[in-house]
Amino acid sequence: MTGLLGIVAVGFVLGMRHACDADHVVAVSTIVARHRSIRGAALVGAVWGVGHTLTIMVVGAAIIVFSVVIPPRLGLSLEMSVGVMLIVLGAMNLTGVTHRLFHRFGSIKGELADRGGSLLHSHPHSHGGTAHSHPHMHLLASGHEMIGTIGLLRALAVGIVHGLAGSAAVALLVLSTIHDPRWATIYLGVFGLGTIAGMMLISAGMAVPLLVTALRSPKLEQSLVLGSGLISLAFGIFIVVRIGFWDRLF
Repeated sequence: MTGLLGIVAVGFVLGMRHACDADHVVAVSTIVARHRSIRGAALVGAVWGVGHTLTIMVVGAAIIVFSVVIPPRLGLSLEMSVGVMLIVLGAMNLTGVTHRLFHRFGSIKGELADRGGSLLHSHPHSHGGTAHSHPHMHLLASGHEMIGTIGLLRALAVGIVHGLAGSAAVALLVLSTIHDPRWATIYLGVFGLGTIAGMMLISAGMAVPLLVTALRSPKLEQSLVLGSGLISLAFGIFIVVRIGFWDRLF
């Protein structure tokens, strides 16, 4: 029992630490940068963590239970996919593609909630043959409405890619210390929960300065969005160059 509690504690703490990896934070920041809701940002982090955990569990369990071996070149290719994804995310922020996609496919409520947490509209009607309207406001409390479906799908996809890139290393680390497949699988699950919790805290923390900035200076807010895109683009290029040429994948 003591051994199991130790595995759970270590797995959760390491999962939270894993969420703080630079490539994870940079990728999620490109999604959170355009939203000014702490709850919505935390939801983005949670969805990213779910995607990451799904692939960690599936690929990691296959390695642990069935002794599946991932070839080194495939492992490097999966790691490079993170770099390519960061380049795409950065380019989307810099070119405004994300904003246009959100307007076209996202929730209208989510976009308006980002601007103030409420939806202002009016209902026209008539009294005594005279048509007029009364504007009124509905508060939007749902994190899904605040962030929009497109943002959640991006977060899930990004988490899946990160999970694919890191699952082999995490599973092999578990194999070297935990020899019981059942305990090793439990460790992966708890590791995933820690990752979800860690990224939720990080994403919510990112939303605070963005919210303050949005209220004080729209221009500075746009600079933060562009800055997140530049950082993501530069970091993605660095990963591609490092893996492609330094690690000799090409």
